[in-house]
Amino acid sequence: MAAPLLRVWALGFLALWAGGGGLGVGGQKKKEMVLSEKVSQLMEWTNKRSVIRLNGDKFRRLVKAPPRNYSMVVMFTALQPHRQCVVCKQADEEYQILANSWRYSNAFTNRIFFAMVDFDEGSDVFQMLNMNSAPTFINFPPKGKPKRGDTYELQVRGFAAEQLARWVADRTDVNIRVIRPPNYAGPLMLGLLLAVIGGLVYLRRSNLDFLYNKTGWAFAALCFVLAMTSGQMWNHIRGPPYAHKNPHTGQVNYIHGSSQAQFVAETHIVLFFNAGVTLGIVLLHEAATSDLEVGKRKIICMAGIGLVVLFFSWLLSIFRSKYHGYPYSFLMS
Repeated sequence: MAAPLLRVWALGFLALWAGGGGLGVGGQKKKEMVLSEKVSQLMEWTNKRSVIRLNGDKFRRLVKAPPRNYSMVVMFTALQPHRQCVVCKQADEEYQILANSWRYSNAFTNRIFFAMVDFDEGSDVFQMLNMNSAPTFINFPPKGKPKRGDTYELQVRGFAAEQLARWVADRTDVNIRVIRPPNYAGPLMLGLLLAVIGGLVYLRRSNLDFLYNKTGWAFAALCFVLAMTSGQMWNHIRGPPYAHKNPHTGQVNYIHGSSQAQFVAETHIVLFFNAGVTLGIVLLHEAATSDLEVGKRKIICMAGIGLVVLFFSWLLSIFRSKYHGYPYSFLMS
């Protein structure tokens, strides 16, 4: 009786093992089918539009739910007109350039997709991720949850397509060469400016003394210096937002809180304050060197001192509002 009983147990064990193996193979095939359907769907949508628009259901199915062997870069934004998010529109333009550059690249594969969740189409997604600001860029890796570096530092790096491409390459090892559509506004404006200058030179070809006007050249040089010292070149390279509006309170911040970043409005304010200080110094110089009456020179001197003190104190207040300040802390000691 013992031998038949052992044979029954052995056969039962083999049956269970075979059944378990069959379920494992079936489960693996099911996962592969689900993954294939996801990738096919994403490729189909990408062929129609570089940035895939997701609502709550699509986000949970294609981004959150496994299986997934692709990275998904998602822009969380609020583009509806009643949201009045100017930064969202500007960031969306750069994001579209990045996605189009990848879509039409020779290296295009299904390793990475670009998507977007608008607050009015997927407010439940914002609540799921405890997100309270827009625009925000997050990279969802093929496996695991996003890490700290998978959230793009918008206020530090700006939203230029080139900066986004560097961040994508760092997080996914996918290098995207940004290709911008041709912009003829710059060459046209340059051509128009050269035409105006050439016309003026031609009309005054008999008298070119104005080219030797020191005041004119000094004013042009001063404008260039003010633009560079206020951070206009940094804006051109980084592409920061003009200002930041808190979506909850509606408060608009024109001064960035970090010493590693700035807003476009902040550079305009600094330029204006620097110009005020410069004007004050020019007035002081005029009061000291001009041949005017003593009374008028005193008035000019007082006006110069007032401008320097007023605008320089405002400039220092901006320095103090920055986290850790600008590298001019010795001025405030």
